[in-house]
Formats: sequence, structure tokens, C-alpha cells
Amino acid sequence: MPFNIELPHVGESVTEAVIGKWLKSPGDKIEKYDPLVEVITDKVNMDVPSPASGTLTKIIAEEGDTVQMGAVIAEMDATDAVNNSAPPTDQVPDISSTGSPSASRIGTMVQGANVGPTGGEFTDTSLNAADTAVPAASGTTGSTPGKKRGFSPVVTRLATQHGIDLNTLVGTGLGGRVTKNDVLNAVESGGSGAESASSTPSGVAAEDQVIDPSPIRKMIANHMVKSMSEIPHAWSAIEVDVTGMVEWRTSNRDRFQSEHGVRLTYLPIALSVVADALKDNPRLNSSWLDGKIVLKSAINVGVAVAAEAGLVVPVVHDASGTSIVDLAGTLDGVVSRARSGSMTLDDVQGGTFTLNNTGALGSIWGGAIINHPQAAILTTEAIVKRPVVISKDGVDAVEIRSMMNICLSFDHRIVDGAEASAFLQSVKTGLEAISLTTDLK
Repeated sequence: MPFNIELPHVGESVTEAVIGKWLKSPGDKIEKYDPLVEVITDKVNMDVPSPASGTLTKIIAEEGDTVQMGAVIAEMDATDAVNNSAPPTDQVPDISSTGSPSASRIGTMVQGANVGPTGGEFTDTSLNAADTAVPAASGTTGSTPGKKRGFSPVVTRLATQHGIDLNTLVGTGLGGRVTKNDVLNAVESGGSGAESASSTPSGVAAEDQVIDPSPIRKMIANHMVKSMSEIPHAWSAIEVDVTGMVEWRTSNRDRFQSEHGVRLTYLPIALSVVADALKDNPRLNSSWLDGKIVLKSAINVGVAVAAEAGLVVPVVHDASGTSIVDLAGTLDGVVSRARSGSMTLDDVQGGTFTLNNTGALGSIWGGAIINHPQAAILTTEAIVKRPVVISKDGVDAVEIRSMMNICLSFDHRIVDGAEASAFLQSVKTGLEAISLTTDLK
């Protein structure tokens, strides 16, 4: 029976993905849950599994194309009943290092076959020097000189219709592949490949280097632009005396690692405090949706991590009320998967708030961009020893203390200054309450 294969939805904030590489070709016989295509989103890379057994008949979304979630990407003749439920984990082969797939929406049955395309080390100066949010530099892409270039039927047909010489175009797809958008850009610019979107921008000096961003870098860029254009950002920051937290961690880190098999950093401590503060300040754990404020029942805190391909935000689910031991173990797992490119969809779905440790790079003050569609993001800055005036029994004295700034970016449609300040003070109180005698488990 004819069957449309759709790009699965992977999260409320993920609206599109780039087709990375087709693992099957038209005419191939495929079994249900066989890896079908690699796709790239701004949160995770994944393999999309086949929703049924049968024969792949047509590829609609070409490699390098940007496709909306839910759009039809291919067609197949199915030889068995099609079930849109996710495949059991023991039936999905783990052939990719980019994460496990979800098949929650990967196909619809159609009547007829003619369906067109649609639409480091941990330090004492930051919470965790390895868990930073600075994206890695992306490399250039391009065609291999002297190699015969192949073009997809869709690209060839479109170029023929508009009189475009495909050999003059510089492809923006993976490996320099010419995509449908490259042809359309050439058409808009008057039919000259030299004037296509992938050509050298005007005003670039001969000695300048021009980098063609990777698909993941482009998606990060689009996500950041969307956040800044749709969310009215406001900022607030306060300083926190974390001397007690530093002393507690220094005193307990060897015992902690010996007993629990995971390194003790400041991050799970801060995460625990932030999660509890979100419980007391629910406006910060919300989203603006269709003109209404949606207060999230779950407290799922995303932690910004710099991976090789770019910024990723794995999520720690149900963080409020979770022990420091459990948070440390969970963080160790998701951060490791983020750096190795092996995150699962569950690792990146459902975030309601983001915690970002910019202090790992020595930053002491910053204003982060909110992770759309969340209401806020908190940065923890570098821990710096400096002289501070301390009042005891009415007498002022100068002491050397470990100080850290915490900076909040918030959606001013949802949160006002008073609410933002209340949240920051709640975090400050929680962090400053930690001392050598505190029983953090």
C-alpha cells in the first residue's frame, strides 16, 4: 500500500530539521524500524526509522534540505500494517552515535502514489569548567575538486525549468551538495550561479576567510534570531557569597567521588538550588503560548553544553527535590552524551528552564539569550575571591570571600522585575545557606 513517510516531531521548540544523509535509496527493500535517514536539528542529530516494511519508492526531501516537522520526506510501498507508535527499544538498532530515534509520527497512509513535496577539567573558579555554552567553530563545506558531481532529480528538473547551469552553483548541502534552495536562490538572483546565496558576500577582502556554516550552526543561528525577535528580553543580576559552598565542595569532593563514583562539581549543587527556587517562583518556569502564560508543572532544567558540532542543551527532568547525588549522576551522563554526540531524544525534550555556566570561561557578567520558548535562562559566572565588607554584631570588617554573580535573562511578557528579583534572591539565599556543616546528600 502507498505510504507517506513524515519527519517526526521531536519537541515543542523544534520546528524544522536538515536532511543529513539518506541511508536508503528508491527501490531498496526495507524492514520496519530500519534506519532510513539521518536528520539534524538544533537540539540533537538522529536516525529516523522506517515506519513499516516494504520498498522505498521516492525521496522527496533531498540531502541538505531544511524540512518542517511533520512534512512528507519520502514515499514507500508498505507490505505490512502501519503503526505510528514508537518502536520498542529492543527492536531499534543502535547504528548511530547521534542518538536514538523516535517514531511517534513518521508516516501516514495515502490513496494513490503521486504525492508531491510539502512545505575539560573541573575548577574552583566556575561551576563546571567543562559544561559551557560556547559553540565550537564550524568548518567549511564544499565540493571535492575534480570529483564528478551528482544532482538529485528534483534539483535537475528545477534547474532545467529555469535554465540554471548546476555546475556553476556552489552547494550549501552536506558535502557541498547542491540543494533545491541553492537553485531557487540562483533563480532569484537572475540565474547566475556566481550570484547565488552560497557565493562570497560583497565587501569581503581577498585575504579574508569565508566560512560556510554547518547545518547545525545555521539552525543554532536561526533559533537565536527567533528568540531575540519574538521574546522581549530583560536582564537582572546579583552577586552571591558562595564561600560556604566552595568550602563544602573542597571538603567533600574526594569522599563523594569514592562513595558515588562520580566527580562532585558545583553544578549539581547550583542546579538543586535553582530547581527549588523555580518551585517557589513558577512564573520563571513557564512559556508564552498563543497569548497565554503556561505554567509548567514539571521542573525540567536544561544545561547548556558546548559540543563539537555546536551548542546543545540536554535536560535534567524533574530536578526539584532530587538529591545532589542523583543530580550529579544524571548530569555526568547527559553531559558525556552531549559531548560524544550520542544524546537521545529524551535528553533534549521537555526543558522548562535553562542553566548556563558561562563562568567556566572566566566570564563575570553576561546576558544570555533565552532558549525559546522558555521564560528565562540563568547564567552562573566565575567564582572570584575578593575583599568584601562583612558586618558582624554591628561592626564592619573586610574579609576575603568567594563571590559569584548570577545573571537572569527573562521574558518581560511573563515576568516583571519584582518577580525576577524574587527568584534571584531565592537562588542567592539557597546558595549562601550552604556551609561546612550542611548535610548535602
